[in-house]
Amino acid sequence: MAIDTDTARKVARLARIRVEEERLPALAREFDAILGFIEQLNEVDVAGVEPMTSVTPMRLKRRQDVVTDGNRQAEVLLNAPDAREGFFAVPKVVE
Repeated sequence: MAIDTDTARKVARLARIRVEEERLPALAREFDAILGFIEQLNEVDVAGVEPMTSVTPMRLKRRQDVVTDGNRQAEVLLNAPDAREGFFAVPKVVE
């Protein structure tokens, strides 16, 4: 798939990247090289290969899924600009 300068300009605009007009041909060639590499990866036979999340086999640590209050109310309320009776105090917004 060949990327032309119009497509490179559109991609740059969608990514909100300012690219000078004289740099568009080089950007188009870079996009073309990236897509060429992806085409090469599509040719690799991965039949029978299990998906993996890491190059080393490891299991994530597990914990019980229990609901708690965290026992840190006082520490959390230290971040509040205004706390009253154990809660965040906020200005009234609805009359």
